[in-house]
Amino acid sequence: MSREYTEKHAKAGLDEKLPRIGAFPNHFKKYEVEIVIPEFTSICPKTGLPDFGKITIKYEPKKLCLELKSLKMYMLAYRNVGIFNENAVNRILNDIVAACRPARAEVVGVFNPRGGIEVAVSARFPRGKRL
Repeated sequence: MSREYTEKHAKAGLDEKLPRIGAFPNHFKKYEVEIVIPEFTSICPKTGLPDFGKITIKYEPKKLCLELKSLKMYMLAYRNVGIFNENAVNRILNDIVAACRPARAEVVGVFNPRGGIEVAVSARFPRGKRL
């Protein structure tokens, strides 16, 4: 096995077909939803070893809210996807934004230590804005 990380590793999982995240009509304004997925799993595209973490999604709905059953199926699909933690968090954010077009959103992934290092990744919509 090569020690070099390739562009193939870097792009792994970004175009993987995953279940669609559904949405339903929102009837209120100016509130925040927080969803916690405490048992997120994916596969490291370089080593093939499992990654475990906790994903927290916060968003302010506009016209649509995320439908939780479809979100669960979407998140479970990652267990067989080779994807880096950074890419997983950013892809989840992009897919959530596409599903419900929120006023703002943030996805935070805190991944269990591997080799003594814990990784936390945050991505926000609009890009670069803090919640």
